Amino acid sequence: MPETATEAVFSQNENPIVIGVSSCLLGEKVRYDTGHKHYSYITQTLGQYFTFRSFCPEMAIGLGTPRETLRLVNRDDTIECVGNKTESLNVTADLIKVAHEQRSWHADLCGYILKKDSPSCGMERVRVYKGNMPERVGTGLYAKILMENFPHLPVEEEGRLGDPILRENFIKRVFVFHHWRQMAEQGFNMHRLTDFHAQYKFILMSHDQDRTRKVGARLAEASKQAISEVAEWYFAELMSILTIRATRKNHVNVMQHLQGFLKKDIDSEDKQELSDTIDRYRRQLLPLIVPVTLLKHHFRRHPKPFVERCKYLDPHPSELMLLNTL
Repeated sequence: MPETATEAVFSQNENPIVIGVSSCLLGEKVRYDTGHKHYSYITQTLGQYFTFRSFCPEMAIGLGTPRETLRLVNRDDTIECVGNKTESLNVTADLIKVAHEQRSWHADLCGYILKKDSPSCGMERVRVYKGNMPERVGTGLYAKILMENFPHLPVEEEGRLGDPILRENFIKRVFVFHHWRQMAEQGFNMHRLTDFHAQYKFILMSHDQDRTRKVGARLAEASKQAISEVAEWYFAELMSILTIRATRKNHVNVMQHLQGFLKKDIDSEDKQELSDTIDRYRRQLLPLIVPVTLLKHHFRRHPKPFVERCKYLDPHPSELMLLNTL
């Protein structure tokens, strides 16, 4: 790992979940004005569950602090990163090179949080200048290489973490990615792969029901294929489906499906209460955590092995309270 990448360990887990973070978001004074953009949600909340590796590509290429600000420009349909005042200060090749040089430790990550609007680290909608007219159509050069090298890696920028749906989606993807990596270390076989899918089936259905059904059908017919090919295909589908925003309609469908497992166990009054609670969530009168908690209550009283393995009711630590605002 290069000297400009630093590690902040907050997790006490023996097998920590490692995510990359733009250095300024952890409070490191690497900004052009010698300041930082410390984001307390990352350090104080996510820091209880993740281990961070920070990196600032602009510092890594030797720009130092303080420094001239940078911007992306469109020159003959080629995006370059130059000085905001001194266009002869062209760091395009340097940023691309340093991004590729980090590939070895990027490969150990389960996610990455980037600094929004940055010409080096911005994930999307970075200003690109053509003449004096900027358009928000760009991606920071470091971020672009990162996402090209690791297209399935969960990546988000701190500005979007303020959206409850995007925040929950990103953190859930990080936990899924980590679980997949743990399984990969044990070695793939069809039993492990189908068991993994069974655990995440309902989560996937909350994102896209049609694609999830197609994935399940193909997985059921894949026993004669090379396991490495099946695993590669499945992982790509898994992470692609999870990038789709889960919808209220799909959550309702999943919870009604789970309710069906209790039809012989709970009385009519409990059934009505559960149905009403799910419907009140559908009508945006309750957050998702309320029907989920009620389902968990009934399954504690009437355990079902399949549901106990299912991750839908516990996709991430409850202390993060991610379902409370959905």
